[in-house]
This record gives sequence, C-alpha cells and structure tokens, in this order.
Amino acid sequence: MSERALSFRCGPDSLIGILHESPRATTKTGVLIIVGGPQYRVGSHRQFVLMARSLAERGCPVMRFDYRGMGDSDGAVRTFDAVSADIRAAVDAFFNAQPNLSGVVLWGLCDGASAALMYCGDDARVKGVIIANPWVRTAESEARTYLKHYYLQRLMQGSFWRKLLTGGFNPAKSAREISASVATASRASNETAAASPDGSYIDRMLNGLKATDAPVLVLLSDRDLTAREFSDLCARDRKWKSAIGRSRVRVVSVTDADHTFSTRAALDKATEHCATWLEQAVRASGK
Repeated sequence: MSERALSFRCGPDSLIGILHESPRATTKTGVLIIVGGPQYRVGSHRQFVLMARSLAERGCPVMRFDYRGMGDSDGAVRTFDAVSADIRAAVDAFFNAQPNLSGVVLWGLCDGASAALMYCGDDARVKGVIIANPWVRTAESEARTYLKHYYLQRLMQGSFWRKLLTGGFNPAKSAREISASVATASRASNETAAASPDGSYIDRMLNGLKATDAPVLVLLSDRDLTAREFSDLCARDRKWKSAIGRSRVRVVSVTDADHTFSTRAALDKATEHCATWLEQAVRASGK
C-alpha cells in the first residue's frame, strides 16, 4: 500500500487530499471519505486514516480530503449542506489520480453522511453510499430523543429513585419543563422549515436517497443519540420509512460503539462491515 498527497481545484481554491493506493487492487471502485465537521481529513482519534489504510490493504483504493476552509485546503469555511462542489471536485481528482476507476462509493460520518446523501443522486459516478450515524437533528428531534432515550432510561436507574425518594427530584416540575421544551422545539422546527424555500437539509437528504439507484449501507452505533435520532425519524416518518426499507438499503447496528467508533474494537467492527458490504456490492455490480 502507498499513500500520496493530492492537490486539486474547487473554483479558485486549492484543496488537499490523501490517496491510499493498493498495488494489488481487487476492484475498480474506490471509496471517497467525506468527513463530518468541523474536522479535517484525519478524523477523530485518526479514525479516517486507520479505516482508509485497512480498506486499501484489502485491495480498495481510498481517498480522504479537506473541504474548502478546513485542514490544509484554501477558501472560506462552509457548512455541511454547502459542500457539493467540494465533493464533486474530490471525485474528479480521484478519477484523475486513478484512471482505472469505474466508480466511487461515498463514505460519510455524521453530517458528512448527510452531505453524501444530498450529493449522491446528482453524480452517476457514485456506485454506492455508506453513511454512519447520519445527522438529521432539529431542535424538535433533539428534545424528543432525549426524552425517549435518556429520561425514560433514567427510570431504570437506582440513582434516579434514590434522588426521587430523598426529595432531590421534582417529577411534576421536570415533566412540565420537558413538555415545554418539546413544544418550543416543535414550533422552532416548523418556523425554520417554513423559512426555507428549498426545503430543509433533511428533505434534501431524503431526495438524494430516493434519487440514487446505488446500494446504500447505513451504520448505526448502538450507543449514540445521533444514530437514535436517525432511527426514530425512519420509524415515524412515512417517506423515510419507505426509502430506508428499499431492498438496496442495508441497515447495520454496530454494537458497543459510540458516535465516532472511538475504541479500536468498534472501529474494527465498522470497518469489517464496510469491507464485507463493499465486496458484495462490487460483486453484484460486476465491477
């Protein structure tokens, strides 16, 4: 395996990427890692470096890069819902650096996963998408998720009941505060959606998922509230439930994993799921 730096343009700005090449490449499909922000191409606890090297060792070329305004790339900082031009420039650079490529799989974590879904339906070169703990947070979903997956779980903890019995917790007051928080968050989410003529970024994610014919792997950490928010959205929203239930979409729970797969065991599990899925997806596509 070899690694080399790439410099490529996105408009007037220069972007930096790292290409992981394999001398025994077994596929013509590469993996483009789209980072979740705000962070650069190395990732939390070097997760993107470690995953890229592991996949390249298995015969799959991988590229990771910095958006404009992040890491070593030029330009102004931008939000995850405004990086489609950066992703397209990175795909172009990947193909230029690896002339034998026939397609790419987008790999994204958190809002990098959100960006991947918003982009994938607009580029025929995208032959697959891997999204890990996708970001679909709104003020309302955050309040509901904490209520469902945190406060209700507290009822099962001895410390909660000790606090209640000793007078350190007022259940009526807490219930009123939670109800008010959810109601306020709901109003804020509705106002934000109404103010956006192009629809919310979550709508754009759904549209991208529906527009692409590429297979999709969804990795959800079992100890992550962001993953729970995504699962809850897919369970309660008819359109998301339909889209995520299509045969080309596979959802996998990564056990004992937090948001960034911070332990080596969790990262290895996630990487293994990706490698297995990539092999199956590439074999099915004949590439």
